[in-house]
Formats: sequence, C-alpha cells, structure tokens
Amino acid sequence: MGTPAWIGPYRVQRLLGAGSFATVWLGHDPALDSQVAIKVLAENWSHDLRVRERFRDEARLLRRLDHPRLARVHAVGELPDGRPYAVLALADGGSLRDRLAAGTPPVPAALALLDEIAAGVAVLHRERVVHRDLTPGNVLFTSTADGERVVIADLGLAKALAAASGLTARAGTPGYMAPEQDDPLAVVDTSSDVFGLGRLGLRLLGGPGPRPHLDGVPAPVAAVLRRATEPRPADRYPDADAFRAALRRAAGPPDDPATLRPGRAVPPGQARPAGRAGATAARRAAHRLGLVGAGALILVAAGATGGDAARPAADGRWGRSGPVSVLLPPGWRATGTGWAGRYDAGGRLEPALVVSPDPGRWATDPTVPGAFVGLSATLGRRSTPADFVAQRPHADCVAAPVRRVRRGATVWVVARFACPQGRPVLVEAATRAGRAGLLYVQVVPPPGSGPDVVDALLAGVRVRPA
Repeated sequence: MGTPAWIGPYRVQRLLGAGSFATVWLGHDPALDSQVAIKVLAENWSHDLRVRERFRDEARLLRRLDHPRLARVHAVGELPDGRPYAVLALADGGSLRDRLAAGTPPVPAALALLDEIAAGVAVLHRERVVHRDLTPGNVLFTSTADGERVVIADLGLAKALAAASGLTARAGTPGYMAPEQDDPLAVVDTSSDVFGLGRLGLRLLGGPGPRPHLDGVPAPVAAVLRRATEPRPADRYPDADAFRAALRRAAGPPDDPATLRPGRAVPPGQARPAGRAGATAARRAAHRLGLVGAGALILVAAGATGGDAARPAADGRWGRSGPVSVLLPPGWRATGTGWAGRYDAGGRLEPALVVSPDPGRWATDPTVPGAFVGLSATLGRRSTPADFVAQRPHADCVAAPVRRVRRGATVWVVARFACPQGRPVLVEAATRAGRAGLLYVQVVPPPGSGPDVVDALLAGVRVRPA
C-alpha cells in the first residue's frame, strides 16, 4: 500500500509504523488543526470478517474506557475498500522500544516506569480485558503540561474475557508472550499479561534472555519478576494490580539505606541533567523508588541543592528547602529534597521537601500521612495553579469539587481525591508564589481528618522573597 493522500477527512503526512494487523499513519485533523494517529487494518486481513470486527471492537473498547492511561480513540471510519480505521490521540513521545534502543535506564527509573505500565494494564484488567501483547512497542509516551504520561496502546487481539471469539491467530510477541499463548486451546487470562509485565521489567532492568542476570537490582524486586514470569499461569500474580502492589512492596526501603533513594522516572536514553550539587549527591548514593498515590509522584533526595542547602528543620518546628519553609505539625519532621526533574536556569534542582511523622516511610507506605512541597519557577512560567491542579486528575479516584482557600494574600487551588487503593485520600494544591513561581503541595492527610487539617498545613507554607 502506497502512502494515501487522505484517510477519510484526515490528510496523511507520513507512515508511523506497520504491524501484522495494522498500519499506523500520522495524519492532520483540519477541523481541530491537530495531528492524530490513524490506525488502518492491514490489507492482508481485509477479507477476514472476524478480524475486521475485532479491529472495530478494539476501537469501541478504547472509546468506552476513555482512560488517560490508554490510547484514546477520537473517531472511527471505513476506507472505500471496506477496511476499518481508527483515529487516535497522537503519542508524541514515541515508544519504549525507541528509547530502549538508546540503552536501559537506571534501576529506580526502570521500576518507576514499570509501575506506570502496570497501572495502565490494571485499567484493562479491572474491565476484564486482556491485552495479550505487552511489548516495548506498545508502551507509548504522551506529553503533558508537567512532563509526560505512559500510555498503553495497540490492544491487538485484546478481548473481553466474557466474550471469547473463534479467532485462534497467534496473539503476542515472542519474548514477551506467555507460554500458554502458543496453545490455541489454552485459557489466556490476566495472568498472561502479568507474564508480559515481568518480561518488560526484565528488559527495562537490562536482564533479557532465558536466564536473565539482574546485577544491581534489589533481591525482592528480582523475586517479583521471577514470579511474574513463571511458566505456569497459576504460579504468577493473578493480575496487574497484584503485580503492581508486589512491585511497590519490593521496591520499598531496603535493609541497606544506601542501596536506593527516591527517584523520578527518567525515560530510557535520556540523561538527567544536574548541577554540581546534584552530581555530588548522585555519587554519594543510588536512588530509592518512592511511589505516591494514584499518580505515582516520585521524588529524588538531593542531599544539598546549592548555597542554601535543603535540610531538616534546625529548630524542630520548621522544615526548609532553599526559600521554601513549612511549619511542621506536632510530631512531624522534614527531609529536604530537590524536586526531581525540575531544574532552575543554573541547572540545579528546584527546591522541595517532604514533611511527615516518618518522612522515610511516607514515600512507600500508604498508611503514613505527610506532604510533598515544591517550588518551581519553570512551572510558574507556563501554568496557572488552577491548570496545574486540573492536570493531575488521578483518574482511578473520585474527585471532590475543587475549592479555593485564601490565607492572607495567598489563594490556594485545592482538589481532594478519594482513592480505591493505595492512599485512601490525596489532596492536590497549588498557588502562585509571586515571582518565585508555582508553589505545589501534595498532601496525604491523617486518616479521618477533615479539610481543616490540610488548610492548616497550607497556611504554614512560606516562600522567602528572592
């Protein structure tokens, strides 16, 4: 098939990729003046009515789920020759396959990314849908206002478990496909996707092959990946939620505190820039994975961030990081951090800190209350507080109406989420800190507490004028 000029009302710009079941084109939507991805059923399957209907089913399924962790379908159509096509939101960050071609990421970044992939697959599993083909090529990245998001794409021959069809074509990619997928009579269920998650984890951590060696990977994490890739489905985790929970437990505080430190996921092939202080801190210790709530906020301990080093409160009542100070609730402590992935004009991490009764456990233990407080000049230049809070929807949670809290001349935009797993309650808040930028706080309040506890914490956040 040559490059078509148009597919329906969309002007075709170039080929993005081709697989055994479909071809994907980069297109332009003239009505919205935006780029889209157009997935067209491959010509060699156009005669098979079952495959054509399965292709449409996938588009309908994604449209029905309409989840930010999954590829989103804008429209469907049919070519003059009868082949169906689906118009999807463009994942402008490319695929995990592209990034792995440049090398594997550090351990904490790999684990953070694997957690995000598992979260996307868990959305499918809660709907009793099996992906069947979890590979680096089907893990995409899409830009957001504050970074990027992992998106699970190309369900291929995914299907609702309750609606099995007669299609017995081999569904899956060798190396990531569960053994039972080679048997047309075997039951393929959510544990088959767990196998794919385990193999993705091995690939991210540099241990592909039949007998992977995971040098530098914590033993509990290696044990999780071994169980996920057991040959017998019954020996694996039952679904992506169970796998993700086990991964988080395994990536928690190790016996040796210098083994890992919290680190925000850096996409493979991309180096994390750092000033001299950041580089020194990186040499002093590795990074420990810290996952926070439904949005998996991940922090990096920076040790020192420049002339005014982030540090625990000297007087026992205030926590400080650069110009940011937080009045500590009784019994709470502060650990100074830099905001992972956020750098100022001089290449230094922007200021941030964690406050909690137990800052070391707060990153991984959902029962521990606490808060992350960060100040970003770069975010302040391109986002308002209301926009920034709106961009953190925690799609698995139930949101209360956004409210505004005034403390003197400061107005906080506050959103509260009730979540079915992990942190039971998450609060996102942001305000403008004058010329210093955008001030952001994520709070996990004590169990049973009301909004007054959050409001009191926000009232105790200060930014020293430049």
